[in-house]
Formats: sequence, C-alpha cells, structure tokens
Amino acid sequence: MSGSDLDRLLHKAQQGDEVSRNNLISTYQPYILKVAAQVSGKFIRAGEDDEASIAMMAFNEAIDNFDRDQGVSFLSFAKTVIRRRLIDYYRKESRAANIPLSNLDEESREAVSRAEVAVAQQKLARQEETAERRTEIEQYRQSLKKFGIEFADLVKVSPKQETARRRAMEVAKIIANTPYFRNYLYQRKTLPLKELAFQAKVSRKTLERQRKYIIAVAVILIEKYTYLQEYIKKVL
Repeated sequence: MSGSDLDRLLHKAQQGDEVSRNNLISTYQPYILKVAAQVSGKFIRAGEDDEASIAMMAFNEAIDNFDRDQGVSFLSFAKTVIRRRLIDYYRKESRAANIPLSNLDEESREAVSRAEVAVAQQKLARQEETAERRTEIEQYRQSLKKFGIEFADLVKVSPKQETARRRAMEVAKIIANTPYFRNYLYQRKTLPLKELAFQAKVSRKTLERQRKYIIAVAVILIEKYTYLQEYIKKVL
C-alpha cells in the first residue's frame, strides 16, 4: 500500500469509516504479526495466539490515537503501541519467566518509552484542543449576539437542502472577501440585500430568508474561527 493510500484510509478510519479501518487492519496484519513476533521472540499466529489479538487491538488503538502533527509516521507509532501493549500483557500475565523484560532488545525498551511519551503528548493535545474549541464557540456566540442571532436561531434557519446550504455559504464567502460588504455588515448589522443579490446572482427573497444563516457563516470566515471553519471548508 502506498503512503498516500495509507494516509487516505487512516484519515477516513479516524472519521468513523469502519470499512477503511478494517481495510487497514487487514492489509497490515502481516506487519502487526511481525512486530508481535519481534517482541515475543516466537512465531505469532493470527487466531491462535493471544499476542496476535493484543497486537491487532493495539494497532486499532494506534489508528484512534495517531496525530500527524507529532512528526512520527503512523507505522512507527503503531509499532511502539503494539510493543507497549504486549509488554503490559506479559507483565499482567506474569509471563516474565518466559520473556524477561530485562532481556528485551534495547529498541523494544526504547519503543515503550517513546509510546508512553507520544500517548501522553497526544492526550494533552486533545485536552487543549477541546478547551480551545469551547473557548472559540463561546467567542462566536458572543459575536453572533451583536447581530441579534442566537444559536437556537441557526437550528431553525439552517437550509435543509444541501444545495441551498452550499449557496448560502457561497454568499457568505463573497461577503467575507469583499471589503464593502464586510464593512456594511459590521456597521449596520445586516446585509446589503440589493447589491449582494446582484453580486451573488441570488434573489433578494432568498437572501432575506437565509439572512441569519448567511451572517453566521460570514462571521466565521471574517473573524477566522479556526475550528468552525473546518466545517465550512468541507462544504465549500
């Protein structure tokens, strides 16, 4: 599997695509068993050895916890997680008599340390991101109040059809990219319906009906709310 295919499947798996997740696990099963064999010092058979199941679950865990921003390849990260889980297993099952941890190769011991650090860093990063998202949403809520818009309003006025939603977002993008429209919006707290209808080639009636939704999206784009823009980019 090429690197681009791996990245594509990994991204889809992390987004909840179970088919992509199973495809990844199936494709890399030989790699998973190889790592397990390196740690255990014996041949590992899928469906027969406990180590195989533990390694598979560790690989699945690595899919969930991998963060591209850490600067480590996914397979390297998965390898350290597999090793860590297997060593934990040997500790809990009192199997050290057969595979003493002190006799593990240096690479395996270092891998455990790296995995622990990576997992801790990623946990902290997720906590920080959650806090940043909450802060951003609260700031956004306060911004919308200046336009007389509440979150509850957005649920009611959000276009039900995808084409209508996309069209409204395109209008919001025009506003965000046009100084005159931006200034008009922030100075008067409403839309320049006549000029905007001409520029966006959308009827004034449609703009009036989608006014709150368009303003809400425009505010996200203009004030550069990073996390909220992720949703906009998926549509645009």
